[in-house]
Amino acid sequence: MQRTLVLAAAGGVAVASVYYAPPLLDVLAADFDLPRATVGTVVTATQVGYGLGLALVVPLGDRLDRRRLIVGQFALSAVALAAVGVAPSARWLLGALAVTGVLAVVTQVLVAHAAGLAEPADRGAAVGTVTGGIVLGILLARVVAGTLADVAGWRAVYLTAAALALVMAELLRRTLPRRPQQRVWLSYPGLLRSTARLFVEVPVLRVRAVLALLTFAAMTVLLTPMALPLSAPPYALSTTAIGLFGLAGAAGALGATRAGRLADRGKARRVTTIGLVVMLAAWLPAVLLPWSLWGLVIGVVAFDFGLQSVHVTNQNVVHRADHRAPSRLTAVYMIFYSIGSAAGAAASTTMYAAAGWRGVCALGAGISLVALAFFLVTERITDRRNRHDALPHGPHPRRRRLLPRGR
Repeated sequence: MQRTLVLAAAGGVAVASVYYAPPLLDVLAADFDLPRATVGTVVTATQVGYGLGLALVVPLGDRLDRRRLIVGQFALSAVALAAVGVAPSARWLLGALAVTGVLAVVTQVLVAHAAGLAEPADRGAAVGTVTGGIVLGILLARVVAGTLADVAGWRAVYLTAAALALVMAELLRRTLPRRPQQRVWLSYPGLLRSTARLFVEVPVLRVRAVLALLTFAAMTVLLTPMALPLSAPPYALSTTAIGLFGLAGAAGALGATRAGRLADRGKARRVTTIGLVVMLAAWLPAVLLPWSLWGLVIGVVAFDFGLQSVHVTNQNVVHRADHRAPSRLTAVYMIFYSIGSAAGAAASTTMYAAAGWRGVCALGAGISLVALAFFLVTERITDRRNRHDALPHGPHPRRRRLLPRGR
């Protein structure tokens, strides 16, 4: 359990580097003379880098020693974060943030490593604990970024993060066991091809990956432009106060920590449905921001509760699809997460410039509604297919094995 908690803490530290920017958008726009309608590209750059890392780095966890891969990524992340902290121009900033995103995918190697170290009966709980740490890192990043930016400027946020990444690299080097793991013996191009085939081969992965795209698009629609109305009249909140909204989200995320255990007990469908309904309902109080800060607080708590429930359950279901490919399954799932996050970040600031906070909430609610409808429809199709397969149709042809055996 102690090792799982260390992995959860490491996941939170790593993923926070991707989410320090949202509460700093107003400050970054002023410092680098970026228009408000396009300042969301600061978030998008990191998410694009994250997506590239998911496709090109995370699959290596099934081929290389995950312990060495994890420690090495944290060490390189420290260099990238320091480069962000000393950025002299907008181009430098965006480039360094993209590299930071590539290296931040160590979070997903951590999830795969936790799943591999856990016993099968405890796999959902282990994945849930580490994923909970990651979600808390996403949410608390706003608090840390806002407070540090007020005290010492936005550059101190990234320089502090660089130092913390170095500390975490050393802690993981000493903590993670030197244990042999099941690996696949493929060339790097072959590893990438097998990763792409998983999306075609595993139906549950396709469904859960699309859900990740939609739910995290809705998340960044909510989080990315939030600093803009909160920093403007009548509220005119400081970056510290804006960052404190992350504590509200953390409360919601902590409320959903049992999702992995419930999925282990066969209740993945119920947990997913409830989570998606809560995410959709959260936009009703959130739209009240122009009149009440409490509406936004309630909306953030509810939204993050639903998001955490869906995300933990998604990963639990995906990891059960094939125990030999945890890193590659995670990579495919999280690529869609990254696409959704990047698209939501870019669309949200554009929508805010065009239609204000109401437009943002309408966009987020629309995405959440599509996610709920998609899940219900695909589950109904799956039920019909299962009933059909249960009927006697004669022997089924043997399925061709697409995944290589580990050694």
